Amino acid sequence: MTQFSFKQVDVFTARPFYGNPVAVVIGAEGLDTSAMQRIAAWTNLSETTFLLPPAQPAASYKLRIFTPRRELPFAGHPTVGSAHAALESGFAKAVDGKLRQECGAGVLDLTVEDARIFVNAPQPKIRRVDAPLFGVESALRVDVGPVWVVADLGDARTVDALDASGATVFGRTGNAAMAFHVRSFAPAHGIPEDPVCGSGNIAVAAYLRQTGLLQEFGPSYTARQGMQVGRDGRVQVRVSADSIQIGGEAVTCVDGNLRVD
Repeated sequence: MTQFSFKQVDVFTARPFYGNPVAVVIGAEGLDTSAMQRIAAWTNLSETTFLLPPAQPAASYKLRIFTPRRELPFAGHPTVGSAHAALESGFAKAVDGKLRQECGAGVLDLTVEDARIFVNAPQPKIRRVDAPLFGVESALRVDVGPVWVVADLGDARTVDALDASGATVFGRTGNAAMAFHVRSFAPAHGIPEDPVCGSGNIAVAAYLRQTGLLQEFGPSYTARQGMQVGRDGRVQVRVSADSIQIGGEAVTCVDGNLRVD
């Protein structure tokens, strides 16, 4: 029986049980891919991650990310939560407020700003979806590791009332402090609704930039997510012509050991 340090981190919140949890196995060199996938299926969270020493000298650590069904090259809230776990456990140290994460999407830059951690997301791959979706005539397919179909439903009330699956949708709240309400559905990964979704919010930012709607809200904004599933997440988003950053706070809810036979 081998023991691994283990944390469950709530992401995009400073209050335990109000964000999106990620399970983080720290120092997982002794686990092969099948064991990692089995653990991810057992935790039954949207993602479980495994912190490893970096293979590339420029990186602070290597991260592998698994849904209950398969491995992902990148995902947003697992990246922020795993960076929080790496720093809190001493597995990695920030240098001048910077971390570099090696993952399936390459080596990504992270910035630590007081209690918040931001990740510079992989460049989205975008194409138009012309089939009607949720009553709108067109949407965008945005690939940021996970692939999201993104639709603008107009206002937050329409998003609140939505009964759907398989996409990320957003609506305007009318509140400058929290510009959008976002919901993300991923049943293909065994996740009926993701409580607070980093990659979904990256996809929304890519949609806003691609369609020119970003001019309405400026280069930075905060989105809310998770109210329909009992959460209250806040995702901070920064968008420029050549990059998208998402970030937020994180808090450890479980801290102990994972025993693997």
